This record gives sequence, structure tokens and C-alpha cells, in this order.
Amino acid sequence: MSARILVVDDIAANVKLLEAKLSAEYFTVLTAMNGFEALEVAKAEQPDLILLDVMMPKMDGFEACTKLKADPDLAHIPVVMVTALDQASDRIRGLEAGADDFLTKPANDLQLFARVRSLVRVKMMIDELRLRDETCRELGFDAAFSSIADEDLSGNVLLVDDRPNAAMSIRGIIKDRLHSECVVASNRDDAMNAVRFDKPDLMLINAAMESYDGLRLCSEIRSSPQARNASIVLMVDHGDYKTIAAALDLGANDYVTRPLDENELVARMRSQMRRKFFADQLRDNVHNSLKMAVTDPLTGLYNRRYAVPHMQALMERSDAETNPLSAALLDIDHFKSVNDTYGHGVGDEVLKEFAQRIRQSVRGVDLTARIGGEEFLIVMPETGSSSASVVAERLRASIAAKPFKVSHDVGAIDITVSIGVATAHSEREKPEALLERADIALYRSKNSGRNRVTMSGDEEAAA
Repeated sequence: MSARILVVDDIAANVKLLEAKLSAEYFTVLTAMNGFEALEVAKAEQPDLILLDVMMPKMDGFEACTKLKADPDLAHIPVVMVTALDQASDRIRGLEAGADDFLTKPANDLQLFARVRSLVRVKMMIDELRLRDETCRELGFDAAFSSIADEDLSGNVLLVDDRPNAAMSIRGIIKDRLHSECVVASNRDDAMNAVRFDKPDLMLINAAMESYDGLRLCSEIRSSPQARNASIVLMVDHGDYKTIAAALDLGANDYVTRPLDENELVARMRSQMRRKFFADQLRDNVHNSLKMAVTDPLTGLYNRRYAVPHMQALMERSDAETNPLSAALLDIDHFKSVNDTYGHGVGDEVLKEFAQRIRQSVRGVDLTARIGGEEFLIVMPETGSSSASVVAERLRASIAAKPFKVSHDVGAIDITVSIGVATAHSEREKPEALLERADIALYRSKNSGRNRVTMSGDEEAAA
């Protein structure tokens, strides 16, 4: 997993040590020697994660973390404090300043790298949501964010623990300190049922249950569709770095060590609630904005207003990561005659079924849109010309193979589609240019008898 890590420490030897360890794990390392420099580098470079020392002159790590989290452009970047401080009060202060974790030097490598990988995965998810949100805002919709105060962080909590007395004590803390509803499960089956039906925002799981392997339960819960966006915190024994690393790699968001410190437990759960609700706000904002104005009401696909700006973002990312990207333009053959013969109502039925068959033939990461009356667009990230040709041909065949059921007396109509495909040039290319090349290929498909796939001239020449 590649990521850019900012290491902040006023002692050069500490910086060099972390830089060497991270570079050996194929991370790109940025450095800063104090809090002020950290803020400047973070602003300019937008790292994926910040490893932050606490005891620094002029601006300590607590103040630097507070300022990072107060900046809307930086608040989404995970922060791990790596410091010689080892008191529970120090950990709580760091978590309350906004840090995602607090590791005491010398940090255990297994724990450190598991935490880095875990937070980078979360950051990548947040980045994808922020990219989609930015596209919405460029289309004229404001981000519907509000600051999340501690008193607004109440939610649904699932506590999984087979120790009855300990479970009741923790449940009381959750209800009194987090003001959250808490369901207690003492075994695997009850836990999975609670995940399905109660849809918890956060799950607190005892990793050392006698009745079931806590790590296996964590893995099963994380793979459940109902828990995909929920936060998971594991309770582990102090110093059990192997379990901590395994839990983070399996999808846990955080951990708290036993014997439990009530204030630290509350701080970590509150931090995870805040991150979860922030991600929920992003999802809701994107969903609501798109639903209002950038989806086609007939087919449910994106429309041109959304597709072209988001296509630009996908192309810029593809260029930065040196990955191929392809676009396909599709036009339903003789669609005008469908409307003229059977009426526009039947034409609408054909368009809806056509959109459904597109969905069944592409990946979730592909961008699909209706950009004209009977014209559709598919943008395929990380897809070269040969793979794009296979996808387009598979889609063409699926359209032609099965007649479209309609409400007209004829019962079903044979429909075919013409497709033009183009792959982006290696240098920066505007969406308009890529679409023009795909459109030329589509024109050749129409003029060559329809019901066929044509690659753009550039791809044919390279074949």
C-alpha cells in the first residue's frame, strides 16, 4: 500500500529512524522539525498521514494537532502521536486534540505499521468521498456540513463481551458518557443478528472472549454489508501487539487496552463516532446533491452535467497514477423508429431496460451516464484499450441477445447498440478530446452497419 507520510519531530535522529523504517515499507516520507513547519508542509503537500511528536519547542504536538483538525483543508488527515509521554492523561489529551492514536516511544513496529496501514485505508475512502463531494460543489451545490459537537455524537453502539459484569459496567459508561443506546451481545450469533437488525454506528468487541475468537468475529462483521460503514473498536490486553496488528489489518478502526481507562475508552469511541459521522455527512451530501440535479430521472444514471466534471477528475487521477483510462459512447440503433412505431412510453421502457443492462455489465468504479436522448457514456478507470474492447463487446452482445420486454401488444422488441471506444493518451487530455475520439469511433460503427464496437483510430493504429 503506497502512501505519503509526514514525520514531525524536532530531533533529527528520530526523524531519520522513522524515515528509514517507513521507506523500507515503500512509503513516501515527508519531514518537518516543528509544529509550525508541520502545518506548512501539511497544507502544501496534503499527506495521507501525519506521525507527530509531542514535546517540541514553540508549538507542541497537542497544539499542532488541534490546529490541524481545526483547518477544513487538513482535518481529514489522520494523525498519530508518537512520543515519549506514557501517561493515560497524555493519551487522553492527544485523543481529545483530535489524534487518531497515541503511541509511546519506542513504538512497536508491528503496531505502528498496522496502524499506518489501517489509517491510510480510511484516508483513501474519505478521499474518494471528498472527490465526489468536490464534483458536486463544482456543479453549484454547497456541502451540507455542520460542525459535530461532542453532545451530537450519540449513536447506536453494539458491545460484544461474554463477561456479564464487565459488559454491564461498560454499557453504563456508554450510556452515561456517550449518551448512546447500547445493545449487548454475549456470543457470535447474537452479535451478527444485532449487526443485521440494529445497524450500529460503532461496535466495541472483546478480543479475548472465551466463547468465540474476537478477531474472527471482527472479520465476519467487517465483511457484512450492514456494517460496511460502521466503526469497530477492539478491547485487547496491554502489550498484545500481535492481536492489535491483526485487528487493524482485519478492518478494526481502533483499539483500547485492558485494564480499561474509562476516560480513554470514551475519548477513543468519541473519536470514532466523529469520523464515522463525518463520512456519513459526505455520503449524504453526495447522494442528495446527485439525486436532486445530476441523475437522469428516467434511467437513474448520471447525466452529462455530472459526468463530464467527474470524468475530468478521474482522468487527472489516472494520469497522476499512470494508469490507463477508457471511455465508451453508446447509441441505441434506430431508436427514433421505436418512438415513432410504438410511442414514447415504450421508448422510455427501452431506455430504462438499456440502462439496467449497462449496470449489469460494468464495475462499481466505472462511471455510467445518459448524456443524450439515446446516447450513453461509460468511463472505465484502470482500463486499457484491449480490456475496454472486451467490456464493450460483452455489453453489445448482451443487448442484442435478449429482446426488450415492453407493455405494447408486440410484447418484446429487438434492440441493438453501436459503440465507439477510445483510451486516454498518456499525456494530459481533456474529457472533450477523449469524447470526440470516442464519438468518431461511434460514427464509424453506425456507418459500418450498426450493432458493432469500433475502437478509435489511435487504438487501431497501436494494435
